[in-house]
Amino acid sequence: MFHREGQKIILITFFITALAVLLAHFFVNIPWIKLAIQITALVILILILQFFRNPKRRSNKSFNEILAPVDGKVVVIEEVEETEYFKEKRKQVSIFMSPINVHVTRYPASGKVKYSKYHPGKYLVAWHPKSSEENERTTVVIGTPKFGDILFRQIAGAMARRIVNYAEVGESVQQGEDSGFIKFGSRVDVFLPLNCQINVSLGQKVKGAITCIATYVDPNEQEESTY
Repeated sequence: MFHREGQKIILITFFITALAVLLAHFFVNIPWIKLAIQITALVILILILQFFRNPKRRSNKSFNEILAPVDGKVVVIEEVEETEYFKEKRKQVSIFMSPINVHVTRYPASGKVKYSKYHPGKYLVAWHPKSSEENERTTVVIGTPKFGDILFRQIAGAMARRIVNYAEVGESVQQGEDSGFIKFGSRVDVFLPLNCQINVSLGQKVKGAITCIATYVDPNEQEESTY
């Protein structure tokens, strides 16, 4: 199944591919040029189909877990000062998406959307230290029963020119449901409470709506364990 944001592009690409194949077949007399045009057109179609795919996934919903919002590789796990919404220290987990990853963004937790904002910006490469603050991005905050407020941020990369965000303030959302899409985009940052337990490691590959990236730690149990 394909993401709704890509359906129009897929139809246009399919039409152009078919036209290129037919024109090459009837009007190009040099065999190797004809074959090169047809193969190139088909490869482009396959790449577009792969990029906009949206595999259906059944999440094991849990208020005690934060799931990866996207497919990709964990590139950052650190304690940082989050300056847009919390204005305090948080644990940041960043996931980088390559062009071959599924680029659908999914809600990492169930709860109510408390904040949703789009920021125009630059298109620095996704691993650039300032991409989280200077690139085109969207910020969404979800109020959850166990973790309190959690924030995730879609960040455009060097190839991206549009981020799609479905989150609207006040709506209730379910863990694992589609929350947006990054067209040719590159990274999602998740900001979590300091007392949660991170369950992934640097360089680990994760799957959106499947991989648990953090679990809830009961403050009472945590306090008891220190005695």
